[in-house]
Order: sequence, then structure tokens, then C-alpha cells
Amino acid sequence: MLPVRDQLPTRTLPVVNYLLIALNILGFFWMRMQIAAGFPPDRLLWAWGLVPAQFLEAPRDAWWTVFSSMFLHDPTGWAHLGGNMLFLWIFGDNVEDALGSLRYAAFYVLSGIAAAAAQIVIDPGSTIPMVGASGAISGVLAAYASLYPRSPITVLNPVFLLWFIFGLFLELPAWLVILAYFVVNLLNGLGSLGASGGGVAFFAHLGGFVAGLFLVRFFMAGRSRREHERWQHFRPSPRRPAARRAMPWDAPRRRDPWDR
Repeated sequence: MLPVRDQLPTRTLPVVNYLLIALNILGFFWMRMQIAAGFPPDRLLWAWGLVPAQFLEAPRDAWWTVFSSMFLHDPTGWAHLGGNMLFLWIFGDNVEDALGSLRYAAFYVLSGIAAAAAQIVIDPGSTIPMVGASGAISGVLAAYASLYPRSPITVLNPVFLLWFIFGLFLELPAWLVILAYFVVNLLNGLGSLGASGGGVAFFAHLGGFVAGLFLVRFFMAGRSRREHERWQHFRPSPRRPAARRAMPWDAPRRRDPWDR
């Protein structure tokens, strides 16, 4: 279930979110340049990625890879970077808008640390380097689902035959889209237990997600939730992003069952 856009405009410029996207893109092109200069991809990932066994053996020497790995992606293809940046672009700006820029920056980094910790705990003897922003972004998704569970999200219709009935895009509530993301990672993570070799660090995604659920409550302390347009029923996505119209920010706040 691939999201294309959300319908919730931001009230402030999401400077930190733009900076995070820029850092990830710069990190990707830096790695591509190193490979073009003759540096082997596997050595590059080993040098800058997080290797659980190496981290546990010498944490004082490898602690910084927890942070460097958050901003690097598989340099041999575009899918890893592209997918992560799409999710961060869609969901990150609204989480920053809710938390504030400095809180959002801290939230993002802590979610990434939790993701790295989860992968280390699950597979402490792994010698496979881990890179990618997916763990931190999973925390952002959890925060978005907590803050705006019924915000309309436009997704690519995953069933080809239904394209002829509902069209190429559907509009679904954020909680459903993000729950599907969590369930897919949970099932794949459980299926990967005991497997050898490289692959997706599913438990890093799960660790970042769970951390995000708790951290957003802490970082939202003293801040009020904002009103937003709510998904009402299943329907094809409108051709125009009508939800980008002006929102009634000054209207009395309605009670949301999620607040309980």
C-alpha cells in the first residue's frame, strides 16, 4: 500500500524535515561518488554502516555508526532511498508541525537510536552492516498515526482489477495505511528469524515504530493537538487535492477518541 500524499497542510515551514531529506540524499550521492572512485560497495557499507557484532565488541569505537547509518542507504540502487524519502516527505512535515522543529529533530534521532538498538538486540552476532533511515521514519509514521489517525491519505490502489472500478488511487485513513505498514514489517520480521544473509532490517523498523508511539506522547507534553480534515468513508481519491483548502484552525476543538 504505497502512499502518494496526505491531505493535511502544515502551518509552518518544515525546515528540519527538509534538512533530513537533504542529508539523506547527499549521503546517497556521496556513497555513489565513492563507488565511482573505485571504493568497493561492501567495504563502504562496512565502514559507515552499523554492524551489531562490531558495535557490541567495541562500542567506544563504533558508537558513531548508529548515527551515520541513519543517513546512508544502499548505494547500488534507488529504491531504498526513494521509498524512505517518499514516506518522510508525506508524513514528516506534519509531525514536525505538531512537535516543533527542535523537538522533531530530537524525536527523529531517538527513534533511529531505538531502531538500531532493536536490531542489535534481535541479532547481536550479525556481521552485516545496517544502513537506512527506515527505523527513524517508522517512528515518524507512528507519531503521525497517533496525532492524526483519521487524516485522509491518498494511496496507490494495490489491486489492478479495482483500477477499473475505483481508479488508480484510493483515499484511506492514516491509521489503516500505517497499520498495514506495521503488520507487513511484523510478519516479515517474524519470518526472518533464524535466517542468514542480508536483507531488510525489519526489527529496526519495528523498534523505531514502537519507540515513536511512546516518544510522541512525551514530546507532545504541553502542546495541543490541531484540527484536521477527517476521513469519513471509503472512496476513490479526488482528482484535485481539495483538502489543501484553508482549514478552520480557530474552530472549537472537537474531542477525539484517540485522546483518551
